[in-house]
Amino acid sequence: MQKKDALGRYGEELATRHLMTHGWQVLDRNWRCAAGELDIVAERAGVLAVCEVKTRRSLRYGSPLEAVTPAKVGRLRRLAGLWCAEHRPRGAVLRIDVVSVLVDDAGLTQVQHVEGVA
Repeated sequence: MQKKDALGRYGEELATRHLMTHGWQVLDRNWRCAAGELDIVAERAGVLAVCEVKTRRSLRYGSPLEAVTPAKVGRLRRLAGLWCAEHRPRGAVLRIDVVSVLVDDAGLTQVQHVEGVA
């Protein structure tokens, strides 16, 4: 389980760097409440994105994007509402994004930011 946790943390770090490189301001990472956790909350140009980060070493069990099910999206929406109630962002359009991170055995990475999955 520790390898999986380390891979997840590494993927979240890569996702954060990717977002910042593309002009996003990261407002929160690993925000937790009783209902769950949000990986990244970021803002750019009036858009508030709740980013779910999915990291995989291969496509053997499907792409990281396939791991974000409709049930997961519903949970992210509820958590986004709780985050907004606590932080009260002003005038931002809220959406759910996914950042897919693939890390192969050689350490080469591929990061894909999919905007507006919900």
